[in-house]
Amino acid sequence: MRKKTTVITGVSRGLGRAMATGFAEHGHRVIGCARSADSLTELQEELGQSHSFSPVDVADDTAVKAWAESTISEFGAPDLLINCAALINRSAPLWEISNEEFSTLTRVNIDGTANVIRHYIPSMIEAGRGIIVNFSSGWGRTTSPEVAPYCATKWAIEGLTQALAAELPHGVAAVAFNPGIINTEMLQSCFGEEGAAHYSPPDDWARQAVPFLDSLDDSSNGQALTCPGQ
Repeated sequence: MRKKTTVITGVSRGLGRAMATGFAEHGHRVIGCARSADSLTELQEELGQSHSFSPVDVADDTAVKAWAESTISEFGAPDLLINCAALINRSAPLWEISNEEFSTLTRVNIDGTANVIRHYIPSMIEAGRGIIVNFSSGWGRTTSPEVAPYCATKWAIEGLTQALAAELPHGVAAVAFNPGIINTEMLQSCFGEEGAAHYSPPDDWARQAVPFLDSLDDSSNGQALTCPGQ
C-alpha cells in the first residue's frame, strides 16, 4: 500500500508534536513545520530521515509557499493536512490586549491557516483526495472571559472551514476539529499548572486523536468534529 503523507503545522511542542510521533508510529510519512529550529532538529533525530521537518512561520506566506512547493515536489500531495499551529493571548480583558498582541494571534491562527491551505490545496485537488483538518477549540464554539482574541480566531476557523468545505470538489474534504481539553502549555497559561494537571497530557490524547483523524474521509466534509473521549 502507498504510504500516507501527513502535513502538520506547529510540530515543535504540545499537540502538534504528539501527533507527529503518533502518525509516524501509524506508518505515515510526516511533514511538519514550526518556528523552533532546535526542537525540529530534535524531532527529526527522534523520528528519522523518512520524515521532514522545516523551520517555517505559517504567518509568512512567502515562506509557506516555498515550503509547500518543496515538500509537494518531493513527497506529493498530502493525504492529511493538519493546521495545528496556534497562539493564545495572555489572560486579560479584551481592552487590555494591545493591537500588536491581537494582530499576532490573528496572523498565526487565521492567516497562517489560510496560507497553508492556499499552497497545499491545489495539489490535493489535482490528486483528487485529501482531508484538511483545521484545529478549532471548545472556545471556537463557546466563549470564556480573558481569552477573547483566541476565541475570535477559533470562531473564525469554524466559519472559514465551513465555507472552504462548500468550495471543495469530490474527494477532498475540510473539517473543523476541537481537540478537547489537554494539559499543554497553552492550557497552563489559562488554568495554571495545577489546574491543567487535571487533564490528560498530549501523548495520551494522541492515542485517540491520531486513529480518529486517520479514519476521516470526504463524507466528513464541512463537519465540526470533536476528538473522541473529550
